Amino acid sequence: MEKIPMTASGLERLESDLRRFKHDERPAVIRAIAEAREHGDLSENAEYHAAKERQSFIEGQIVELEATISLADVIDVSKLSGDTVMFGATVTLVDIETDEEKTYQIVGEVESDIANGLLSISSPLARALIGKSEGDEVDFAAPGGQRAYEILEVKYV
Repeated sequence: MEKIPMTASGLERLESDLRRFKHDERPAVIRAIAEAREHGDLSENAEYHAAKERQSFIEGQIVELEATISLADVIDVSKLSGDTVMFGATVTLVDIETDEEKTYQIVGEVESDIANGLLSISSPLARALIGKSEGDEVDFAAPGGQRAYEILEVKYV
């Protein structure tokens, strides 16, 4: 199996999710199944079937999170430096057409969350940014068409 690159904070989020599923979600669904069983005939018990379905989802999430965590290759971003974009870099960009500034941290696929500024290493923008430096212009094909950004700042925090 291939290692999965991620930041320390990404690993912490996955471990937190795993704890929540194991210690909160799993016991709650077990209680819901027990309650539903008390209502009698299981073949026509919608609560029972919904709880069993939820249990299946939770167990799947636990297995997936455990597998991902076991393959984690944690990269300590605080030990990186320079003005060249690499995994873990926090990059401030300006859209050349609109002058809109955006800041993203380049992270692993499993921890990406574009709404919170966490850009997947496999995204078209991240692939275009890797190896570039402050002041460089980056053109890339986005899902909405061709885009161009200038790199204003690269930092590792």
